[in-house]
Amino acid sequence: MIIDHIGIVVKNLEAGVSQWEKCFGYKQKTKEVTNSKQKVSVVFMEKKNSLTIKLIAPSNESSPIFKFAQRGGGLHHLCFKVEDMKMEIDLFKENGLLLISPPTPGEAFDNEKIAFLLAQNNLNIELIDTDKKMINL
Repeated sequence: MIIDHIGIVVKNLEAGVSQWEKCFGYKQKTKEVTNSKQKVSVVFMEKKNSLTIKLIAPSNESSPIFKFAQRGGGLHHLCFKVEDMKMEIDLFKENGLLLISPPTPGEAFDNEKIAFLLAQNNLNIELIDTDKKMINL
């Protein structure tokens, strides 16, 4: 299991991309995609020799992250790439993590399955088992 990316909630993707490019030297790697199930829009940012950043903005006011974004956003999740999602979910559950979203197709990952768990200290964990990302620029 390795960290694939860090998810950051922003109010607006365009402003978020601009900040990450100007302040942190990242470049936008992918086109914007909307996840209709999670009601968010996302882009992936990259920088040589650094972790990938996924910027996440609510797609509408019914998005689960809308209020968080309105308060300024921030760290949303750590995403781990795993070899066997079912095995890792079972292991996490045995260790007290709460499964909050079972494996479902993730539009940002070419509809490969993603899952979310909640760890202690309100740490949101995303699991993927693919290298696929949405369309590159």
